[in-house]
Amino acid sequence: MSKFARLRFEGAAAVRAMAVRTLAVRTLALWALALWTLALGQAIGYSGGYSGSAAAADLSAREVTQSVFQAKAGVPVDFTGKDLSNLDLAGLDFKSAIMRNTNLYGVDLSSANLTGADLAGANLDRAIVIKTNFSGANLEGASIRKPSVFSSGGFDYADVPLFEHTNLKGARISARMDGANFKGADLTGARIGPEDMNSESGMAPSSFMMGSDFTGAILTGADIREVNFTFARFTGAILIGARLTNLDLTNADFSDADLTGADVSGSNFDGAKMSGVKGLGTLKGLGTATNFDKVRK
Repeated sequence: MSKFARLRFEGAAAVRAMAVRTLAVRTLALWALALWTLALGQAIGYSGGYSGSAAAADLSAREVTQSVFQAKAGVPVDFTGKDLSNLDLAGLDFKSAIMRNTNLYGVDLSSANLTGADLAGANLDRAIVIKTNFSGANLEGASIRKPSVFSSGGFDYADVPLFEHTNLKGARISARMDGANFKGADLTGARIGPEDMNSESGMAPSSFMMGSDFTGAILTGADIREVNFTFARFTGAILIGARLTNLDLTNADFSDADLTGADVSGSNFDGAKMSGVKGLGTLKGLGTATNFDKVRK
């Protein structure tokens, strides 16, 4: 082999060796990037992430819908304990499904029909409940904090969910629900009001339930604080032993309600209608209540 040929051969070999080394380096870099991405994804998805993560849902929206549609008449689907967080289930008729202790955090339930469903202990925090029908459902011990109730800043009463004759015993409700229908609902021992008044801000603070309707509702022993109930209706409601502190009850209607032993400390009764109310002589905290002299009887 001539000297020129040998140099040419050695040069080509060096080029090939360099190419192999470059490929190896690039491959290692890609592997390192892949491993880093996987580690980051695990850190975000599982280390300190909240249980409401969409990736954490046990079923997809399609699977939930198919299960409900395929259910036999009279045999409700059982989603007990399932994580259905952040799914889009808008408009779905749940056919009285069993959803005890189900995680429904952030779920879109707009216009969904949950009539007669068993949602005891369910988590409905941050759920979208625009026009959702909970009538006759069991929501005992459920958590309904900071849900989306209105489709716009106009606070249209037509958007609010229905809770007529719903079991809400011991439920935790912290939401702006102007005009909500709680007629005949059982809210025995329920806690209604904002988590922290210092954090109340924005267009839909959870301290507003103006014009809401609690006609004939049972609120025995309920703990209700820091809520604006202007023009709300409590006609015929049972509020025995309820805590009704720091409420704005301007022009609220308590006609024929039972307030025996209720604590009304710090509440404003300006223009409230109190005709036929039972237990007025047993009210607690009247010394700090305001405008009680302006009630209508």
